[in-house]
Amino acid sequence: MRPALAELVEHATVFAKLSPAQKARIIRAYQSRDHVVGFLGDGINDSPALKAADVGVSVDTAVDIAKESADIILLEKSLRVLGDGVLEGRRIFGNITKYIKMGASSNFGNMLSVLGASIILPFLPMSPIQVLTNNLLYDFSQTAIPTDNVDDDYLQVPRRWDIANITRFMLCIGPISSIFDYVTYFTLLTVFGAWTNAALFQTGWFVESLLTQTLIIHIIRTARVPFLQSHASPALIATTVVVSMIGIALPYTFIGSSLGFVPLPPAYWPLVVVIVATYAVVTHIAKTWFVRRWGM
Repeated sequence: MRPALAELVEHATVFAKLSPAQKARIIRAYQSRDHVVGFLGDGINDSPALKAADVGVSVDTAVDIAKESADIILLEKSLRVLGDGVLEGRRIFGNITKYIKMGASSNFGNMLSVLGASIILPFLPMSPIQVLTNNLLYDFSQTAIPTDNVDDDYLQVPRRWDIANITRFMLCIGPISSIFDYVTYFTLLTVFGAWTNAALFQTGWFVESLLTQTLIIHIIRTARVPFLQSHASPALIATTVVVSMIGIALPYTFIGSSLGFVPLPPAYWPLVVVIVATYAVVTHIAKTWFVRRWGM
């Protein structure tokens, strides 16, 4: 690729009287400048460019070689369908990224919490069946993420897969949940005497962990202020409410008893509300700082 051509394509707006090979060269010149290139063509001379482009677009009435070389064949005489497809693709990508960030930060925080609890406690911080129940409910709350709304400003520009950004997000947000888990540990052990009551400790941490994990979905899903500036889809709100209600009610049911849970003291619930609310505020502040520095 000649450097002069790669430089030229950044400024030129029209190329005329091109041979098939020259069309393909221009596309590769754009790609060498880190552009994602689409090409629309319907003739025999367009087939090399259609193959070279990142996305080749042809029409249903094009010659066979053009249609075979294209990635997309339009059945209607309108490019609006491509615009709609691009927006839908960005929406899907945004929701996938949300899910990965939620899972990575939540699991990293839980790992730190379990590690610390295992060092200081004379019993398991949560039994295996309780961990599985927690994960099952949390995963159910995430099943509606594909239906979630994506902020308009996120859809305005194309996004790239950035594993470094996800790693930084995990390291930034994950430990915050661990801090509030440790606050819950301290509360249960000192205020409610859970040193000698493993079931009470496990129940209290199960409820706090489930509520904070479920809440984090709404904090992470948007760069804006959740609930006020950005609204989740009705399905995601519904799964959040259902899972939270199940987590709160479970210790008082026979199913909860079979899982090793016990009813929590009434005085514990106001403290949980304070912990969860403070966790939401701190996480939103950290997320806002993260977005300003590294982007969403």
